[in-house]
Amino acid sequence: MTVRIFLLDDHEIVRRGLRELFETQDDFDVVGEASNAEEAMTRVPPTRPDVAVLDVRLPGTSGIEVCRDLRAELPELRCLMLTSFADDDALFAAILAGASGYLLKQIRGPELVSAVRRVAAGQSLIDPALTASVMERLRGKQEDERIARLSPQERRILDLIAEGKTNRQIGAEMFLAEKTVKNYVSNLLAKMGFSRRTEAAVYAARSKSAPRTDQTEGI
Repeated sequence: MTVRIFLLDDHEIVRRGLRELFETQDDFDVVGEASNAEEAMTRVPPTRPDVAVLDVRLPGTSGIEVCRDLRAELPELRCLMLTSFADDDALFAAILAGASGYLLKQIRGPELVSAVRRVAAGQSLIDPALTASVMERLRGKQEDERIARLSPQERRILDLIAEGKTNRQIGAEMFLAEKTVKNYVSNLLAKMGFSRRTEAAVYAARSKSAPRTDQTEGI
């Protein structure tokens, strides 16, 4: 089966080198190329490539943004990111954009050819452990944002919810009326984007490593 390839790089000499490399392969067909994001978004859909080889750093819109936008329009498209610089933040963004591979331009020709074949076959060149690390980082960022929305009093109540305490028990410990605790719980759920008390309990237990019980109640 022929692998249809599209090239995006703002340097003509790089695109020419990639085209010459790929065209030595009987099963490769370079169906198009672009020098910037706007050209890529216009030219890629009509050519229907199997793999888009995208430069990460471009003038204006980055190759990572192109990857995300192209995959939103063409879910079956595999994107292979090429870059001259090792950048953890760019790798993080590429994984979230749905890239199938992230390679440095120092890669040898035969290795790049092999990478394109593997990506075209549906494989990911990104280490699963690295993907897991990125997703953990994203989850941690989301959790930090949720915690930051809470007042100190609400954070204390969240910790107690994670310990399985009822509104009455929380009120007794914090010297608050049960109705006041109920209002605090309603407010912290709204701030955190949860609809149920149990969701907050699970979240807090995970993020604080607090023991969890089944004594949760509706508000």
